[in-house]
Amino acid sequence: MAHFAELKQKQDPTGFTTDQHWVVERVVVVGNDVSTADGALGDNDMHVDGETWCINFFKGGTWKQTSYNNNFRKQYCGIGMVYDYSKDKFLTVQPYASWSLDSSDDWQAPITHPTITEEGEVVYYINWNETKYNADNTKGWEAIKSDDTSDTPTKYDWNGTAWVSE
Repeated sequence: MAHFAELKQKQDPTGFTTDQHWVVERVVVVGNDVSTADGALGDNDMHVDGETWCINFFKGGTWKQTSYNNNFRKQYCGIGMVYDYSKDKFLTVQPYASWSLDSSDDWQAPITHPTITEEGEVVYYINWNETKYNADNTKGWEAIKSDDTSDTPTKYDWNGTAWVSE
């Protein structure tokens, strides 16, 4: 089966910018037996005839094929993801304003992810704190320990080499 995403142009769904993005509204499944100029749709990934079939069947819209197996356009898309026309890829939504795309088009924090994620049986539950990063751009990653069962767990900041309690 072939999968197609209907795209709508919208203002940046994150609110980080006023840029316009092509946002996935829905994903539909189309039979592989739909004819294209080069044979069956199932044998012709990213064929424009599949997009045209969607436009005709659904009475309009902007459509792009997505790969359920991540064979093209970077990854299988979902509702709310962004299609980048210049890269011809489906991208996840930017998680934080300070994050940027790497060479593989994956979002990366401005500070490298902590290398210490556990100590013995204890796991660090790590998350990004954009407010903390904006106040001090040497900070951003914070964590609590899995064995801290108090009502107000101790928070730890990553200093680049170790976790330090706040």
